[in-house]
Amino acid sequence: MPAVITRIFGEGFRVFFLSAGLYGLFVGLVWGLWLTVPYMAPDYGMTPPMWHAHEMIFGYATAALGGFFLTAVPNWTGAPDARARFIALAAGVWLAGRMAMWFSGMLPPVLVAVIDLAFIPILAAKIATQLIRRPKPQNIIFLMLLSLIWIADLLTHFEWIGLTDDTLQSGLRMGLLALCAMIAILGGRITPAFTRNAMKRAGVSEADWPVSVGALNKAGMGLSLILPLSVLASGDWEIAGAVALTLGVVQILRIARWRTIWAAREPILLALHLGLGMLALGLILWGLAVLGLGNEVAALHVLGIGCVGGMTLAVMSRAALGHSGRALVAPGLMVVAYCLMAVAALSRWIGAELEAGYLVAMLLSDGLWVTAFALYLISMWPALTGPRATGS
Repeated sequence: MPAVITRIFGEGFRVFFLSAGLYGLFVGLVWGLWLTVPYMAPDYGMTPPMWHAHEMIFGYATAALGGFFLTAVPNWTGAPDARARFIALAAGVWLAGRMAMWFSGMLPPVLVAVIDLAFIPILAAKIATQLIRRPKPQNIIFLMLLSLIWIADLLTHFEWIGLTDDTLQSGLRMGLLALCAMIAILGGRITPAFTRNAMKRAGVSEADWPVSVGALNKAGMGLSLILPLSVLASGDWEIAGAVALTLGVVQILRIARWRTIWAAREPILLALHLGLGMLALGLILWGLAVLGLGNEVAALHVLGIGCVGGMTLAVMSRAALGHSGRALVAPGLMVVAYCLMAVAALSRWIGAELEAGYLVAMLLSDGLWVTAFALYLISMWPALTGPRATGS
């Protein structure tokens, strides 16, 4: 057991991808329980739906970001990996934030805010010390997006503390859209690159490789940065809706040239394409909803479940396998998890239009989410907790 614990805290991807999986499962189980037996919800300093939304965005997703950046940034810059002591500290601060939110009904709101808001600055400070070795603008942009996520979380706490009357909803949407912006930019780099590498290994002619159009990439990056800021600047969100709609169309144009059909032969690769496809769909649906066409909350769930949930599963599983010395081949159960996450997003979206079956659709979506994370944990447990593969 001591060796396992040492191993888990020895590399950032292990403890944070494991934490993300366990917490994603926990929040899903709790939400399903509350939907079924509402009176069992604890006495929070907020409504249970708001706790659920907050913890999916600022709890689950930030753990996934922590594991990714602590693993990827040293590879980008050549900086030393974070030491086990720092990883343990950061993980402890993240966990403290989750505990503070769980017991928020019994703690002063200011204390809850201080504890919950502590993790991202610690993570960003470590990333900054590593990025400074090779301060490329395309990497510094992620510090900007982390800052926007932190500001979004701050806005939610402002309302819970009583400093504002109307920043909770904007904060939640800003946080989710900042995550989507992160995925749009990062996914726009790795998805065509990984597809190109796979095609090259398979001996596919260079003429058939994915193509990234410079103008579309710049438009995607610019709109991604504007999107969360537009929520903050626009009280009625109409500007944000127009930006989201435009970015969704740009994403479709980008993905169309990334050889998704060829990627379908490798599920671990297709999952990245699927996550970005959900991003494009969710942005378009949300943009239309904000402009008066469709259910806005249902569209947000396409982004939260299909894009954030699907893309984090895709990236976490790929990174866990690769950095533990295992072949980049998704286990069968992991492939099922990819599919279930997409179906969960669509079920939640379609269910919003059903009057009689709305609760059933919500429970179905939640059950699919929980099952997907259970399969992720079963599939990735050896990679996250075990030694590197023999011969790696």
